[in-house]
Amino acid sequence: MIGTLLNIGGIVVGGLVGLTVGHRISPSIQGRIRVGLAGLIVYAGLSMVWAGFHGPWHHAIKQLGIGLLSLILGNLLGRGMRLQRTIDRMGRWAANRFSAAQATDPTAVRKDLDPRRWSEGFVTCTLIFCVGPMAILGSIQDGLDGQWKTLAIKGILDGLATLGFTATYGWGPILSAIPVLAYQGSLTLAAQWMEPLVRGDEMKASLGIAGGLIVACIAVVILNLRKVPLADYLPALVVAPALTKWWLA
Repeated sequence: MIGTLLNIGGIVVGGLVGLTVGHRISPSIQGRIRVGLAGLIVYAGLSMVWAGFHGPWHHAIKQLGIGLLSLILGNLLGRGMRLQRTIDRMGRWAANRFSAAQATDPTAVRKDLDPRRWSEGFVTCTLIFCVGPMAILGSIQDGLDGQWKTLAIKGILDGLATLGFTATYGWGPILSAIPVLAYQGSLTLAAQWMEPLVRGDEMKASLGIAGGLIVACIAVVILNLRKVPLADYLPALVVAPALTKWWLA
């Protein structure tokens, strides 16, 4: 649960900073922070991949092959389930709500006292912070191996987003920390419950390689270099240990 606690801590801190001195943080500074975070994400992802390699070189090649094959099969499953399309629709809905809120006159009523504005910020940020692949992948990592780095980085990203959202929605975005805690905490507890099913080192290694490759690709999305359907690759987290178990059976 450490990763989820760090995540909600980032949301709360980012929201409080946004309410106090958020107007003093320029977009250029936020952009440089995102570049630094992208570097951390790549490092975290490649570290997970490297940690999955053990044994002689031919054994490492087999592990990498299982990881890559799980990504291919997972992507086919994700596309069939329309995971990325569903998340994109939710994202567009949230973006439309945010644009509509910005279009209203903020001087008409104090946004920190308007219940409707509070609820809009709460719902919009809850959706944005919960539907992304980092929430699912990071929670699973935290539950299986106690790896909280992905959720810690997500906490910084969510904190920066909350910093900007509070300028439009007031306190509402900070309250999204509550459903984030419930959602990611539940995923982490579920992963802990399933940990005996992937207790073997080989299964955890394949899961780490597949997850690490997905994490590394998140940097590409953050920097807007290319649109990668990351959500479609999430089934690989189930396919990787299943392939390993079948391979070793």
